[in-house]
Amino acid sequence: MSRNQEIKHQSELQIALNGFKRNKIAVGCLILLSVLYLSAIFADFISPYSYDNEDRNYSYCPPTLLSIKHDGKFVYPYISGRELTFNDYRQRIYKIDQTKRYPIKFMVKGDKYKLLGFIKCRYHLFGVDAPGRIYLFGADSRGRDIFSRTMYGGRVSLSIGLIGVLISFGLGLLVGGISGYYGGRIDNFIMRLCEMFMMIPGFYLLLALRAAVPDNFNSVQVYFAIILILSFIGWASLARIIRGMALTLREREYVLAAKGFGLSDFNIIVRHVLPHTLSYSIFAVMLSIPGYILGESALSLIGLGIQDPFASWGNLLSDAMSIIKIKFAPWILFPAIFIFLTVICFNVIGEALRDCLDPMMKQERKR
Repeated sequence: MSRNQEIKHQSELQIALNGFKRNKIAVGCLILLSVLYLSAIFADFISPYSYDNEDRNYSYCPPTLLSIKHDGKFVYPYISGRELTFNDYRQRIYKIDQTKRYPIKFMVKGDKYKLLGFIKCRYHLFGVDAPGRIYLFGADSRGRDIFSRTMYGGRVSLSIGLIGVLISFGLGLLVGGISGYYGGRIDNFIMRLCEMFMMIPGFYLLLALRAAVPDNFNSVQVYFAIILILSFIGWASLARIIRGMALTLREREYVLAAKGFGLSDFNIIVRHVLPHTLSYSIFAVMLSIPGYILGESALSLIGLGIQDPFASWGNLLSDAMSIIKIKFAPWILFPAIFIFLTVICFNVIGEALRDCLDPMMKQERKR
């Protein structure tokens, strides 16, 4: 069977997937995102410490260096002890104490946690024996491991992006489908409502909605409140685009045939109109997720999101608001690298999906 015959026997989804596989950069970004999400799911196990495990004696301790040589010989990987001293300006200086060595161990006992939320466990992937402490990304102002808190923070930042976009896009698809299918006064009312939401700058609307959340909410309640706030903001723009597509789709033969068979309007919209908008919706979802991640990060950065000691990538960067802290402890910017990589990966994957699902747009960009 020739290549052209094979393509003819493939569905549109299979053709799109094959096109996506040929984009090596997008595949690499997908793998990186998978690693980030897996590390967030198993953050308890991967992290050597809990998100609230602190030791004030290691405040702003720099990243720990692994050593594999001792007295000119190769040895099992270990870290050296740290001795805290102060200079004439009362600045913390951590000197390496070669007399104290702490071998890196795997499957070590540490802080208790519940793996996947229900399996009681206290074994961690790696660590060192007390009183040594390992800081791959350094420590924050309270001597907490930034690597561990970054892993835990990924749970909040990455899940808010997925859950928020599913809610907002579900709402946008349904509202846009109803508006485009019925048209007339219903369409006019819904579109004016969408324009009201789109007229307000997103970040200011975000702050206004967050101000309506009671101050006595705990971190779990704030987490769900932020999801609802972000979802409430992002649905209007999608609804307008889906409405335009539904205006065309409602005149297609299969929709008219469904009406002739007596199907209800809701079934026609859900089963015959909206599925034909998925080619746009899929890559639109991928391109929108970074906005939700950045929205949560912005709220947490200014103290209106997830509160300490719970971790998110946004509130981990709250220390980085001070130039002086960045100068003397630049490792506090590590969470920003994770935000940057996640946003880039979602954008690259979204662009690749757009090229695969809508080849016409790819041709237009080449021109």
